[in-house]
Formats: sequence, structure tokens, C-alpha cells
Amino acid sequence: MKPKRTGTNRRLYSDAEIERLTLLRLATLAGHGIGSIANLPLERLKALVAGAGPGGLAPADAGQALSLSRGFQESCLAAVRQMDVHRFEEAMQHALIALGHQGLLRQVIAPLSQTIGTLWRAGEVTTAHEHFLTASLKVFLGQLAKQFATPANAPGIIVATPAGQLHELGALMVNTAAAHLGWRTIYLGASLPAAEIAGAAAQNRINAVALSLVYPEDDPDLPQELLNLRRFLPSQIHILTGGRAAAAYRDTLKRIGAIQTASLDEFCEQLDALRKPVRRI
Repeated sequence: MKPKRTGTNRRLYSDAEIERLTLLRLATLAGHGIGSIANLPLERLKALVAGAGPGGLAPADAGQALSLSRGFQESCLAAVRQMDVHRFEEAMQHALIALGHQGLLRQVIAPLSQTIGTLWRAGEVTTAHEHFLTASLKVFLGQLAKQFATPANAPGIIVATPAGQLHELGALMVNTAAAHLGWRTIYLGASLPAAEIAGAAAQNRINAVALSLVYPEDDPDLPQELLNLRRFLPSQIHILTGGRAAAAYRDTLKRIGAIQTASLDEFCEQLDALRKPVRRI
């Protein structure tokens, strides 16, 4: 690879060259010798870094793969602390190239959001930092979700947080994960009344509603909101829930027949299950 140079002898790299250099760096961080990977085709190099390519290529071991994910988390956290949007987007892009869409969500964004929540409750970061992360992810994940083309007959899902639930990071992740799994997503954001969610469902062909419950965990009005939502929605529309605060409302969620998920992995499994045809005996 011989980059062009400016009149002052500074190197100029194309987007493709930058992508290849990034992949080579990530592969060496994962434990692969540069001599054995330098001449690999681009697609093979992507598969190598992602750890899921034909031919069984994978990072040197699970410990190094975990170290790679943690490195991305630390880079993103440092960018959040500095409120540096360009550094944050660069770290997210590198993680996307290395880990793929699901890896980015599950191995970087999910633990990062948990870390920010823990630091916020401990007073080590401010509300402004949490808002910065939310705003930055809304832009990045919004662009990511648009990349997934869904057919007109794809199952539809509304993603939101119910009235009074103020944190939407979980909802943003759920929306992107659903889009990646082939669902037609309608993202409504944070703190939406039950009637508004039901109204959106009535205007669209919807199979499910996903609710993120993160904060607060002691809202006395939320149980009635959840009951109203179940009453307003047609019975065939499933309600899926998850998030740190979900356990506080477990009795109400059970009462409305909500599908309760404890992690992003579980949520994705439930979405896949809802798409499978019912077997009749």
C-alpha cells in the first residue's frame, strides 16, 4: 500500500486504505502476526477480525477477544468523559468494523451504558455525560438502523419507554438489534403515554411493542400506564420488556402478560421466537 503524498510530502489515504489499516491494527491487537495477515484480501481480513470467517479464523484466544472489546469500551468511555463526539464516533466505527453489528451492541454499547449508569449513580460522571452518550448513540445507531433494508411484509415493532421512564439508551439498543434481525422498527423515544404508543400501533401493522424500563424504579404511576397499554392494544400484539428497572414492576408485567427479558441476548432470542410459525398438531 503506497499512499499518495501532498506537495509538502504528507501522506494521503483513501477511505478504503484507512479501513484496511484499521483492520490490520485490530487483527494485530487480537494476537495475529502482521506477516501472516498483511496480504489477506479485505473480506478475509474483516472475517478474521470479526472472528467468524470461513475457514475458522478467529482471534488468538477468548481472552484476547475480551481484551479487544474492553479496549473499545475504554476508548468510548474516555470520549464520553471528554464529551468528544469525533473521538466517540471513531471508536464506535472501529468497534463496528472489528465486531460487527451484534458484537458492537452486545460487547461494547450494552456494557458501556451499564458502566455510565453505575458511574452516574456513584457521582463519578454527571447527568450531562449520560445525556452526551444518549445523544451520540441516537445519531450513530440511527444511521446504523437505516442500513438494514426490510421488506414490506416484515414484522413490525414499536420501541419506546413508557411515560415517566426517562432513560432511552436501552430502547436505542433494542431498536437497532430488532432492525438487524429483520424487523420493521418504529422508534418513538422516551416517556411516551400508553395512549400514544397504542395510537402508533393502530396506524401501523405492528406485531410487538418493546418497552425499556431503566429509571426510575419507584414510579407509582407506571403500573397503571402498563395496564392501560395492555388494555389499549389488540390482544395479538406482544409486549416485550427489559431494563434495569423492570424487576421493580415484575408483578404488573406478569399481570399484563409481558415477555420479560433480562438481557439484549434474551430479547433477540424472543424476537426470533416470535417470528417462527406456530406448529399446529
